[in-house]
Amino acid sequence: MPGPLRGLRVVEVASLAPAPFACTVLSDLGAEVLRVDRADRVPAAPPADPPPDPLARGRRSVGVDLKRPEGVAAVLRLVERADVLVEGFRPGVCERLGLGPDVCLARNPRLVYGRLSGYGQDGPLAPRAGHDITYLAISGALWPVGPADRPPVPPLNYVADFGGGGMLLVAGVLAALWERERSGRGQVVDAAMAEGSVLMTAMLHGFRAVGMWRDDRGSNLLDGAAPFYSCYTCADGRYVAVGALEPQFYAALLTGLGLDDEDVPDRHDRANWPALRDRFAAVFATRTRDGWAEVFGASDACVAPVLSPAEAVDHPHLRARRAFVDVAGLPQPAPAPRLSRTPGSVAGPAPHAGQHTTEALLDWGFTAEEVDALRATGAAR
Repeated sequence: MPGPLRGLRVVEVASLAPAPFACTVLSDLGAEVLRVDRADRVPAAPPADPPPDPLARGRRSVGVDLKRPEGVAAVLRLVERADVLVEGFRPGVCERLGLGPDVCLARNPRLVYGRLSGYGQDGPLAPRAGHDITYLAISGALWPVGPADRPPVPPLNYVADFGGGGMLLVAGVLAALWERERSGRGQVVDAAMAEGSVLMTAMLHGFRAVGMWRDDRGSNLLDGAAPFYSCYTCADGRYVAVGALEPQFYAALLTGLGLDDEDVPDRHDRANWPALRDRFAAVFATRTRDGWAEVFGASDACVAPVLSPAEAVDHPHLRARRAFVDVAGLPQPAPAPRLSRTPGSVAGPAPHAGQHTTEALLDWGFTAEEVDALRATGAAR
């Protein structure tokens, strides 16, 4: 069955991870995504195997030289037939290329122009470079992560790049498309990874307001300080994660560990947390990780084995739910979320740059003669 975004056309100006992730989500949900790659990155002879890149799956690629007027004109022709354009550059880059929102919306007033940047399109830091860790640092999202006696630990690039960046760009694009149903007009979606990271700290600001959160790292309920919301080393050197917050879950944790309330100090007194952690650590060290997974497998103690990404592919629950799919021999996350009547699907593996230049341009309204002319000038490859 077709995905819910079937018929939606997206032009993606190739960039780095967060914006391609957003386009992958749109593709998984049924949108037709056409990636505009740099012509100088088009291989003379593409390898037979697709690139092992889940962030580029499910779309076609055209190779275009955006330094040539003919190349820019070709992309504007694509814009005329698109519902969405996605770009992930620093502010001003697309304007200098001749593909800024004013130009594109003049060509297609119904276009939703999605922009993903680090700091947004204006403000003192807008032109500055950054990465996930940079945006987390100024947003307040990085400070609480990590042990109390060491510097904060970056949570890979999950939060700013993919959560606060790519996913919020998808939300903004879908919101703009919904509004277009009433107004008939497109608009610009200005998604900033720093602001998306700020949004993800909403709960912490609420906790701070009522005295439930301290700014001392490693001293709070959810930052690893609480012994019933933490990770423990097992007999084989691997780990389990414990999240037994509620009383009934905590009771199940004690049962699984073979402990009674009388065996451990009162968890409601923070002064007891170090001793309680030591008690739990000693017990968890008596079995292997998978041994504990078996003990707690049918329990609501909120105890789970800490799996590596490679191990997660074979977890029984994730296999039963088909949370991973095989695309051209590469296991990778399946589309999410799930829709009952129009589920998403992976349209195909990642393309090589420029792999579909001729066929995609023809499908998007170019004539064969126009494609030949673009290739002859080097504007398309």
